[in-house]
Amino acid sequence: MRFGPIPLTEAEGAILAHSVALPEGRLRKGCTLGPVEVARLRASGRSEVIAARLDPDDLHEDAAALAIAKALVPDPEASGLDLRPVGTGRVNLHARSAGVVEVVASRVDALNLVDPMITLATVPRWQRVKADEMVATVKVIAYGVARASVDTARAAGTRALALHHPRLSRVALVETHTDPAARPAKMTAITGRLSTLGAGLTTHLHSPHREADLALTLAGLTGAELILILTASATSDPVDVAPAAVRRAGGRVDRFGMPVDPGNLLFLGSLGETPVIGLPGCVRSPALNGADWVMERLICGVPVTAVDIAGMGVGGLLKEIPTRGRPREAKHE
Repeated sequence: MRFGPIPLTEAEGAILAHSVALPEGRLRKGCTLGPVEVARLRASGRSEVIAARLDPDDLHEDAAALAIAKALVPDPEASGLDLRPVGTGRVNLHARSAGVVEVVASRVDALNLVDPMITLATVPRWQRVKADEMVATVKVIAYGVARASVDTARAAGTRALALHHPRLSRVALVETHTDPAARPAKMTAITGRLSTLGAGLTTHLHSPHREADLALTLAGLTGAELILILTASATSDPVDVAPAAVRRAGGRVDRFGMPVDPGNLLFLGSLGETPVIGLPGCVRSPALNGADWVMERLICGVPVTAVDIAGMGVGGLLKEIPTRGRPREAKHE
């Protein structure tokens, strides 16, 4: 692509680089100059204009952006993402429904390395989004870009994005109590989290905070697709009451502790084929915490492993919860 001042005698077919104010109106940047536009420029006393001219092996910004977006999401129906109409070298991608967004970061990085004029920006990996929310934008910065660069970018970014929509809806919550009279009346923070992905508490049980009692309660659960455990006293060890009860009920614990704060005291396991999350106490607050990241993926049918949790540390320092009993930093007198 050639860019710079050109005489009006050579301007037809070029792309106007900067908007030009004329007595009878404005020529907007990005418009293709035809005979009418050139005549208006000439009538205003100009003899040249700053414009871009595409070479035969270049693609216009809109064509380039659309080609790249289609490579990212070759099957919008299957990927759960919609491509919005192209304009000014940009195509936005939006979620068709609520869910979590899978971003293959290595492909995004590879695409963005091809040519500085080709860019892709996305939400963070596994971000929960609402229906119709924007998840990515493709932007071609220049008015045109080499076709070879577009082809390379398309190959690098193929299927880099997908939306995983909710698949689990039946959730069981088991609370333990040291004092039955102290049972909390509402679980609005938890039910609110679930409702954003179309899930709900179909079972809400209570158990004394003892391994044997909790194990018995867990073993009797039926019909749940996800089991949450919220203990009266924070789980402080891999063999504490709640993880021990999961094992005693015939389940397993795959990971205790996570490098996300708030959320350090989460544990993850399963009871048969049903995933089990031992919730940290911070879920009593609606503020974002590590349990959200695990719960959202599982509800959307995305497996979470111990390795996945270990990889959550970068970006895992979340906003402090004001009501937290033991803040990160102690106050000094």
